[in-house]
Amino acid sequence: MKRARIGVMSAGLAWMLGMTVPAKAADLELTRANLLAAPDGEGTTRLAAELLSRDLSALGGQPGAVVEDRTNCASVCIVIGTAASPVVQRLAREGGVDLSPIAGGWERYIRVGMRVAGRHYLLIVGSDARGAAYGVTDLSRALGVSPWEWWADVTPRRRERIAIDAAAFVSREPSVKYRGIFLNDEDWGLEPWAAKTFDPAKGNIGPKTYARVFELMWRLKANTLWPAMHSVSTPFFGDPGNAPLARRYAIVIGSSHAEPMLRNNLREWDEDKRGGFDFTRRPQAIVDYWRERVRETNGQEAFYTMGLRGLHDGPMQGVTTTEARRGILEDVVGRQRALLAETLGKPAGQVPQLYVAYHELQEAYDAGLTLPDDVTLMWTDDNYGYLRRLSTPEEQKRPGGAGVYYHLSYWGRPHDYLWLGTTHPALIREEMGRAWNTDARRIWVVNVGDIKPIEYLSQYFLDLAFDARLLHQSPREHLRRFMAEQFGEAEAGVIADVMLRFYDLAWPRKPEFMGFGQTEWVMPNRPSGYVQSDGEEAQDRIAAYQALATQAEAIGARIPNDRQDAFYELVLYPVRGAAGLNTRILSLDLAELYARDQRASANAYVARAKAAHGGLVADTARYNALAGGKWRGMMDMAPRRLPVFAEPMWPSWQPSMQKGCATGLSGAWIGDENVLTFTRGVPATRPVTLYQHQPRTTAWSVHGIPAGLSLSAAKGELNERGGYEQRLTLHYDGKGAVGPVTLRCGDQPVVVHATALTPPKVEPGTAIEDERRITMPALTARYGADWEAIADLGSQHGALRAKLALPTRGSAAQGTPATWRFATMTEAGANLHLVALPTHPRDPAQGLRAAVKLDDGDWQTLDFATKARSDRWRQNVLTNTAVATLPLKSFAAGAHQVAIVPLDPGLTLDRVELVLDGARPLYAPMPETAR
Repeated sequence: MKRARIGVMSAGLAWMLGMTVPAKAADLELTRANLLAAPDGEGTTRLAAELLSRDLSALGGQPGAVVEDRTNCASVCIVIGTAASPVVQRLAREGGVDLSPIAGGWERYIRVGMRVAGRHYLLIVGSDARGAAYGVTDLSRALGVSPWEWWADVTPRRRERIAIDAAAFVSREPSVKYRGIFLNDEDWGLEPWAAKTFDPAKGNIGPKTYARVFELMWRLKANTLWPAMHSVSTPFFGDPGNAPLARRYAIVIGSSHAEPMLRNNLREWDEDKRGGFDFTRRPQAIVDYWRERVRETNGQEAFYTMGLRGLHDGPMQGVTTTEARRGILEDVVGRQRALLAETLGKPAGQVPQLYVAYHELQEAYDAGLTLPDDVTLMWTDDNYGYLRRLSTPEEQKRPGGAGVYYHLSYWGRPHDYLWLGTTHPALIREEMGRAWNTDARRIWVVNVGDIKPIEYLSQYFLDLAFDARLLHQSPREHLRRFMAEQFGEAEAGVIADVMLRFYDLAWPRKPEFMGFGQTEWVMPNRPSGYVQSDGEEAQDRIAAYQALATQAEAIGARIPNDRQDAFYELVLYPVRGAAGLNTRILSLDLAELYARDQRASANAYVARAKAAHGGLVADTARYNALAGGKWRGMMDMAPRRLPVFAEPMWPSWQPSMQKGCATGLSGAWIGDENVLTFTRGVPATRPVTLYQHQPRTTAWSVHGIPAGLSLSAAKGELNERGGYEQRLTLHYDGKGAVGPVTLRCGDQPVVVHATALTPPKVEPGTAIEDERRITMPALTARYGADWEAIADLGSQHGALRAKLALPTRGSAAQGTPATWRFATMTEAGANLHLVALPTHPRDPAQGLRAAVKLDDGDWQTLDFATKARSDRWRQNVLTNTAVATLPLKSFAAGAHQVAIVPLDPGLTLDRVELVLDGARPLYAPMPETAR
């Protein structure tokens, strides 16, 4: 059995908790401690004491009853309270504990062991109620209780003795004052699970569910909730038990951009009784409607969302222009502030207020909407992880400050992503770093959908909000520490690598986007962009996902039994789900491609797609059966029933009338076309598939091969088990002879043509043409003072960003370039692609421009900025790219250079690509496996 002591807490966990590891002091054993909850107005400390009692019991302790009088304490007593509590103040005086370090603090605590009058005390004193609660949850976490002990079934492990060092320490103040989550799009997980499994008596999301949400928020040190607000859910204030519960947990209640003044319009505004929700026609009715809620929430710790949108998540009714909307909003905000002051009995400036600049609300603000300086400006991402706006230097002076509303889950155009949490941690760090650096530090709220399966990403966001120092650490290190906390140090590194590969593979296309259709209006699936030519890009993606799933399954086989459910929820289901959907879609597209080639393997690919779909169904059923059915109804593999998730119609093809074997795109290599091309001096590999036209078992062997080439197999058999094909790899050693490779398939010779080109003499570090294409990662450039490297970000695991403080410039002569050297061997027309991330200008008065020059040519200006919801923006967010292209009618072979100078701050380059005429089309470069 293990022994829990804070004195041996890892430095990594201490960092995540915002602590320093104290010097070792005498042990204080908590195995049989009493818990004293110093009385407060709402009973928050008692809830914290009850939580700690459960945690100690789960660890194998036998805590005594929770008491409120120290005379009822046993020989060891854990005292939980705020610095304002007379009980706490008296004990602190008697024990010589100085509480001044947390005086006037926000959500801070002191924890210290002491001996007074023969009793041992562990004093947990918060500067406020949440500070005391965080002191409790941090203690539990340090003793081995994961924040996800209930929500992800990370069962605490029992121990013989529970003890800590008694040394005192003081917690840090949070970096961001208000840190919260938005429960949203709950229709396919949280609400049906709550209604049918967790709280069937209520039949909806109610106090029982919110109590679990609030407890999780405590453990993650979040303090603000935007409650579930879809029409399937009971409005938060519609259940009389919700608001008092929030007060007991000291949770700040707010509401989204669509719900001003804490009102859930979709469920609470009855048009039959109240009329249309149109401020231009019935302003007083709407003001009275808001007044009802403000009266009801008097005394509730709340953050009131200001402004006005439509009845649900759309523009306000009754106006159609930005100018008209701006005028209405100024009137609305003025009335809302007067209402708050009148109803709450205090100046409006003392009431936390928020203007969420979402879609047309940002457009109205940018068009000149005047807001009082004490209203917090909340900037939003574009629903796909890229902040649409940052505070200007003047806006940073506003006393109301700024904040961020960010999405990890989204319903809407151009496509939903409601199923798996695949936003890359490096993107979260980058965008929230931009927010932090431009002083958006008052409130951060993240859309977590149904909470599951976005557990890790939600914690990462909230950890960054609590301790902004984490912005300077690699996402991998945070992820590794997270996995160590759930599964132990031994497996943490390999699990972190699996999940980073999972995020990498989703970077160029999220699983939900693999149907290549769009929503609103819903479009049917389209052929995948990964199957544009010979199918090899799709094959590589399937293989990468299958390898990842195999690796995750191998780790899962080593995970102890008490962590099996947790591993399935946090790792295995997301990995297998993404792999399964990609395999199903891409295999079906390959089947159609290969049927056109009249390959016998076409039906085998249909069978593989069918098996992948069956695997998704089985995996989802397994998820909903975990922990004895605890999560039944939580996981839905087809949210909103979009075409990408639907089981396809399964095609079938009759055997081809052609006979014999073939390789390549069209079934034969012809002359100098479709030749596998290598570069002399550069070892490389190329895929080769040998296949049958008819479903007949046929032996094959290598009949002749040049000295510089080798094949991954010298012989084999095309048979039913392999789909009457064999995928091979042709290796070039970089120095030997290259020429045709002859295979004998049955009695038929099959020739694979190959050649090697001679590169020009170039400087070291020069990129060389390969298959009529050159890809130059951003961080392979030589760059000057205008640029900074952003590790881990983008398709190449590193991006180049124009500095955020860079002034806008009129010409390239004012800046310093990033330059890439490259060399071509083919004389042809070409396109030069500058591939950036689809970030947005720092403020709307700017563009997102760069000047580019090829060799000694003229500078040309390109602008990567997009208009909201334009077709170009849609393509950008679905691909995680913003591409600007320079067409080149002719391009000479030899050495070249491309230079790029940023003209606006924040432009973030992923890579530069030169694509020569005749190159096979690719959807995206594969993320490298090695990290």
